[in-house]
Amino acid sequence: MHLHILGVCGTFMAGIALLARSAGHHVTGSDANVYPPMSCQLAKEGIEVREGYSPVHLKPRPDCVVIGNALSRGNPAIEYTLENRLNYTSGPQWLKDNILLDRWTIAVTGTHGKTTTTAMISWILDQTGHEPGFLIGGVARNFEISARLGSKPFFVIEADEYDTAFFDKRSKFVHYPAQTAVINNIEHDHVDIFPDLNAIQRQFAHFLRIIPQSGRVIAAANDLNIDAVLAKGCWSEIIRFGDTGQYKAINENKNCSKFRVNDEELAADHLVEWSLIGRHNRDNALAAIAAAHHVGVSIADSCKSLRTFKNTKRRLEIIGCPNEITIYDDFAHHPTAISKTLAALRSTVGNARILAILEPRSNTMKLGLHINTLGPSLNDADRIWVLHAPGLNWDLKKIGTNCRKPLIFVKNVESIVEEVALEARSGDHIVIMSNGGFDNIQQKLKGK
Repeated sequence: MHLHILGVCGTFMAGIALLARSAGHHVTGSDANVYPPMSCQLAKEGIEVREGYSPVHLKPRPDCVVIGNALSRGNPAIEYTLENRLNYTSGPQWLKDNILLDRWTIAVTGTHGKTTTTAMISWILDQTGHEPGFLIGGVARNFEISARLGSKPFFVIEADEYDTAFFDKRSKFVHYPAQTAVINNIEHDHVDIFPDLNAIQRQFAHFLRIIPQSGRVIAAANDLNIDAVLAKGCWSEIIRFGDTGQYKAINENKNCSKFRVNDEELAADHLVEWSLIGRHNRDNALAAIAAAHHVGVSIADSCKSLRTFKNTKRRLEIIGCPNEITIYDDFAHHPTAISKTLAALRSTVGNARILAILEPRSNTMKLGLHINTLGPSLNDADRIWVLHAPGLNWDLKKIGTNCRKPLIFVKNVESIVEEVALEARSGDHIVIMSNGGFDNIQQKLKGK
C-alpha cells in the first residue's frame, strides 16, 4: 500500500512514517518545514520527503493520505485530497487501526515529560528482553530513532493531548487503546485550542473512559489537576508515584543524578545512578518504573536499565564544548519545563554562569498565556537573551517585570550569536531553548 503523509517532518508524523515503512508499506511524504532531527532520520531510512504541499505530490494517486494536525483547510494538498475524494485518515487513527489494536499499549500522557518517560519505558522493556515497539516524540538516543515496530505484545506511545486533525478535534490520545496509562502532570497549555484548564482536563477524562477495568492508571501524586480528572470518573486501578505515592525515591545527591527507589515487595531499595539530572527526571523515572512493573518487569531490573539510559535529543543535550564553554540544546516550550530544566542545571554547575537563550515559539507563548510566568521561570540563569519571534501579538518586554535577572531582547538570531559570543567565557553553560529549528543557532554558536 502507498501511504503519503502530509506533515511528515513533525515528530509524531515522522514516527508514523517509520512504522508504516516497517510494516511493509511504500511511504512518501510532504512538509513545508524540513529541519533536523526528523528530516535527517527520514532521509537515513530512505523515505522520500517532498518540499511543500503541491497537489503534484499526490500523483500518482496514493492508496491513503495520512494527514498531520498542523494542516488545515485552504492547504493545496488538503483541498486536492477532498476534491478528488482521496482516501484519507489521521495519524492517530492510522496508528490505532494498523498497529495498536493487537498490542498491549502503554500510553504516556501529561503536559511535561512525555517524551522522556516514553523513551525510558521503551529502554527498560528493551533491556529486559521484550523488544517493544514505540513511537516517541523525539529521537531516542539509546535507539537513534523515534519509532520502531518491535515485537508483540508491548507498544509504548507518547500520547499527546493536542488535537488529531482538521477534521477530528479530539485529543490524539483518545485513539490509543491503552492497557497501561501514565499521567505525569496536567497544566494549561496549547491555548490555541484549549481556552482554559477545564478544556484540557475534559480530554484527559475522555481518555480515562477508554481504559479497561483490567488496565492501570499511573498518575503523579500531589497534583490537584490530576486529582480533579480522576474525580470525574476512572474505572481502572489507580497507582500514584512521587513523594507520597506507592512508587517513591530517596535522593542520594542534590541534582538527582543518583537516587534510590523503594521496593515494598522486597522491603528493599534499588540504586539509580545515571546521566540525567533534575527532580523532574527522577519523577519521570518513577513513572517509567511503575509502568514497567505493571507489565512484569521488576523494580530492580528497571533501575538497572535506567543506569544506561540516554535522554532523547534536545532535552538538555550537550552539543559542544568549544573553549571549555558547554552548549546545550533544549526543547523548551513552557515556563514549568524551563524552570525545572534551569534548576536542574543550576544544582549541577553550582555557581558557574548560565547563559540562557529563549525563542518563544510555541502557539501558547505567541498568544501570551505565559506573560506572568515566563520571566520567573528564567531566574536560575545569569544572563538571558530572548528572541522577538515572528507572530508574537503582545509586548515581549512585559516578561521582564517579574524576572530577577535583566532580559536582553533581540530581533534576529545573528545578533544573539554575536552578543553571546562576546559575553561567554571559559566555564560558562549556554542553554538554547526552543521547540523549533531556531534558525540553526546551535551550530552558529558552536562555530564562533
